[in-house]
Order: sequence, then C-alpha cells, then structure tokens
Amino acid sequence: MFNQLTFNAFLVRNLHSKALQISMWLIAISILISNQGSAAELSMQEKQQSLIEIYHQALAHDPTLASAISANQAAQELLEQGKALYRPTVNFNAGVNATQSDIRYIGGGFNPFASQQGRSNYEGYNYGVDARQPIYRKQNLVQMDEAITQVNQADKQLMLSKQALILRTTQSYFEVLIAQDKIDLINAQKTAILSQLEQAKANFEVGNSTVTDVNEAQARFDLILAQEIAAINEHQIAERAIQAITGEIPQQLAPVKADIKTNNLMQGMDQWINIATKNNLNIQIQQDALKLSEQEIERAKAGHLPTLDAVASYNDNYVNGSYTGFGNDLKSGVVALQLQIPLYQGGAISSRVRQAALNKQKAQDDVEIARRDTALETQRAYLNLSTSIAQVKAYEQALISSQSQVDSTKLGYEVGVRTSVDVLNAQQQLFSAKRDLLQSRYNYLVNIIRLKAVSGTVAEIDLADINQQLVLTSIH
Repeated sequence: MFNQLTFNAFLVRNLHSKALQISMWLIAISILISNQGSAAELSMQEKQQSLIEIYHQALAHDPTLASAISANQAAQELLEQGKALYRPTVNFNAGVNATQSDIRYIGGGFNPFASQQGRSNYEGYNYGVDARQPIYRKQNLVQMDEAITQVNQADKQLMLSKQALILRTTQSYFEVLIAQDKIDLINAQKTAILSQLEQAKANFEVGNSTVTDVNEAQARFDLILAQEIAAINEHQIAERAIQAITGEIPQQLAPVKADIKTNNLMQGMDQWINIATKNNLNIQIQQDALKLSEQEIERAKAGHLPTLDAVASYNDNYVNGSYTGFGNDLKSGVVALQLQIPLYQGGAISSRVRQAALNKQKAQDDVEIARRDTALETQRAYLNLSTSIAQVKAYEQALISSQSQVDSTKLGYEVGVRTSVDVLNAQQQLFSAKRDLLQSRYNYLVNIIRLKAVSGTVAEIDLADINQQLVLTSIH
C-alpha cells in the first residue's frame, strides 16, 4: 500500500508539473494586468465617484451633447433669417469709366455733326442707392412661420440629446460596476478553488481521494485564471466607455447598496404607453416635421400669388464728354410701388405644390412610425423593468439556497458522501448566483431610466433618486 501511494504521488507530480508552470504564467499575466490597472487608479484621487458626478462630467465634456448644443444654436438663427424677409433691403452701387471714341461720318451732303468727327476721350462716374420694402409676399410670411417650427424642432432635438445622455451615462456607469464585480467574484472564486486544490492534493497524498479530484480542481483553477484575464479586459473597456462620455477614465465608482429594495410599478403598461405618446420627443419631432410639410405646401401655393413692394432709389451719373461732344451730370430719385403678378412659370409652381403634398404624406407616415416604435419600446422597457424586479427577488432567494447548498456539500465532503467535484460545482453555482443578483440589481436601476427615457419624462432628478441607492463613502 505504501509503494502504491508513493507511486501515485510521483505520478501526480509529473502529471501536474507542466500544468503548474502554465498556471504560474497565467498568474503572472493577471498580476501584471492588475498592477497596470492599480497604477492608473493610484494616480487618481482616492475618492469614489457617484452616478450624479459622472453625469455632471458628461454634461461638461460629452462631444455628442456639445454637437447637439451647437446645432441648436445654429437653428436659432433661422428666426432672424425669417424676420429679415420682411425687413427692407438697401443696396449701394458705384462705378467709374473711361471711354475712347473714334467717329467717321460716311456719305455726301451737308452734315451738321461733321465737325465732331475724330477721336475723343472722356471719363465719368456713377453711384446710387436703392431700397426695397416688401409690403405683401405670402411666401415670406409662410417662411417666417416655418422658421419658428424649425426652431421648435431643434429645441426638442437638444432635449432628446440630453435625455439620451442620461441613459448613456447610467448604462456606462453600471457596466463598469458589473465588470468590477466580476473581477471581485473571480478573485473570491479563485481563492476557494485554490483552497480546494490544496485540500485535494493533501487528501490524495494520504490516500483519501483519487487523482481525479486533483485534476478537476486544477482544471477549474486554470479556467478561472483565464476568466480573470477576460474580466479585467472587460472592466478596462467599460471604463473607456465612460471616458468617451466624460473625457477621462473614472475613479473608483460608488457601488450599489447591498440592501437595495425594488419598488413595484404603480402604473400599468397602458398608462405608460399613454404617457409616452404624449411626451416622447421623437413623436413630437415628427409632428413638427408634419407641421413643416403643411407650411411648405402653403408656401409653394403662394407662388401663384402677386407680390407688392415699395421701392426707392437715388442715382448720380456724371460724364465729362461724349461722342457728340457734350457731357452731363444727372441726379435722379425715384419712389414707387412695384406689383408683380406671376402668369406662367413653366409649371414649376404646380410641380412644387404636388411635391410638397407628397412630402406631407411621408411626414404623416413618419409620425405613425414614431408612435408605433415608441409604443413598442415602451412595452419592451416596461416588461424589462417588471422582469428585473422579479429577478432581483428570485436571485436573492437563489443566493440563500446556493449558500446552503455549499455548506451542506462541504459537510458531505468532510464525512465522505460528497466528492470535491460536488464542492466545486456548488461553489460555482454560488458565485453565479452572486453575479446574477448583482446584474439584476443593475438592470433594475438602468431599466428605470430606460422606461422614463422612452416615455419622455426622464430628468436629472431620476439620477439623483438612483444615486441614493449607492454607497457614497470616501476611501482613506
């Protein structure tokens, strides 16, 4: 029996020598990656950042929002451009000229201008001012209304960008948290597996277990090292997603409280759909587009109507000579009303009216598309939130059950009715339950924002409410 045990121990050492070397390399790689992340964190202030703080950074540095603000500011100029259509226009013109003429009269008989033939040079100048004040231009009146509609549409676009930033910030924040939790759970799981591996080796050396237990524990340990590398990479990617919004990699983020309580939805799905139909900004933007298309029809039809302008001008023309030998200095002023009636424009006006009518039909279809998409997204967000509420409660119970299973399996292993594989499986299930519970809590908080975003009611105060669910402490 002693010889058999000695042989088995020798066999295990040879079987696992390469595996242990590979494990050490994996540990070294994971430590290197961890040290790189730790060095970056140490260079920052040791203070946890909350969701509302990340959002305020995003407000100041998010390029998508900055682009929306610039677009909105540019759209505001449409109002001034619309007003300018009914303001007077004034133009100044001036010119100078030099003329050289050479006149020869041909033909016989008496010519009273014969003495003027020959070459002559003379110069002149002119300048003038003309002004025009529209009195009646239907197109201009409609275009002013269009400018107001376009500005209202731009304001809604900006508000939509701000709501989208709230959702993007929330999603990115909790993606970092779940990535960090995965690393923490993997580290805890790695410690548990390593303990089980050492125990399996010790039991095998004294003949209380088989080499299978050692192999199983070693395989689990090697696998968890690979998962740790992937989890660290996932965490770094999640941090870069926040950097894309705020302009800098976040410090350690405040985690969610362990005793977070979920609130059941007080309103039904139909009520949320009604709220979304009234408040969703995508629908309102498409409604503005429909209004704009109706105004475009009116503007196109105005091409058939007459226009009336008041015009005034003053001109001064001077020339010191001419081919007749006489110069002149002419000053003139004109004040008039100018009426223009379009009679026939080659059918272009009628074509533009038909085109605008078809664009209106498209705008009506786009409004219906926006309504249906909003209803679908509201239903999806409502169901996802309802599911996450139920999942939090279910995973909390699953975690309790998994912990009980681990305890009972360890006890069974100690008395010989369970194997180390059973212990490893129970531990794996426990860590999976912890991960799923954390994920469901994050999904619950994100789905609150998602439902309010699709309904058009999300605001910074909603982030402040979620912020109350975080552990807001400084690290010393």
